Amino acid sequence: MKPAAFEYQRVTSSEEAVECLSAFGEDAKILAGGQSLVPMMNFRLARPSALIDINGIRDLDYITPTTQGLRIGALTRHASLEQPMNRDGRWSFLSPLAHFIGHYPIRTRGTFGGSVVHSDPSAELPTLCVALDADIQVRGPDGSRTVPARSFFKGPFQVNMEPEEMLCEVELGSPPVGARVVVEEIARRAGDFAIVLVIAGLHIEEGVCRWARIGLGGVAGVPVRALDAEALLVGAPLTEEAFKEAAEAAIRELTPPEDIHASAEYRKHVTGVLVRRALSRASEQA
Repeated sequence: MKPAAFEYQRVTSSEEAVECLSAFGEDAKILAGGQSLVPMMNFRLARPSALIDINGIRDLDYITPTTQGLRIGALTRHASLEQPMNRDGRWSFLSPLAHFIGHYPIRTRGTFGGSVVHSDPSAELPTLCVALDADIQVRGPDGSRTVPARSFFKGPFQVNMEPEEMLCEVELGSPPVGARVVVEEIARRAGDFAIVLVIAGLHIEEGVCRWARIGLGGVAGVPVRALDAEALLVGAPLTEEAFKEAAEAAIRELTPPEDIHASAEYRKHVTGVLVRRALSRASEQA
């Protein structure tokens, strides 16, 4: 199928994009990489009245390390995440994480901001945002505002944004120097959407955990952070038994969805397996 008729406007600044969104109304959509929106338009699952093409906004394509975290512009392509970020290793996990995002042609077009706004609960980047306490900057007619990732994702394909707002930047919270973050994922084939996704990070000093993060994707309507499991790990010696208890805590309250790809029971079981595996890998690298 082909998309329904729509108007097209290419812009060169965030201000112009917001003006166009306001002018065209709530049925207008931002076009960045188009890797999610355009297929939905082709199947007429999405029927925007207008597309606002932001690919001409050069200052939305950047990756900038800071002392507090990593600032990523909305137009940053997934393929850019595959490049080394810095020498202390805080962001070295982004390269293997990026390999889980679709296939290479998708990664050369798809954008960080587009994936976050699309809010697929099984996608890697929304799960990463929740795991690392990201701050998400959006811009609208009244200026910019910052939304914590924990309150940004409202449900499958639903986010805390007004129709006339656009996402401009995501700032990931920084793991401590010396921490290690790993990704574990189960999918039917390489490049497919995850059935279950786990992003886990540990910082260990003298055999004791000082920092822990566990983000879960594909197990609820939004990415989930396993706070109870993290609390069990911080301040405790890291052993296989500790990882087992953390994995059990991570899945205790989960009620995963059931679909043609996997049953709820399967998703819950696999989540526990992947959490334990990810923590073990992170402890070996930290």
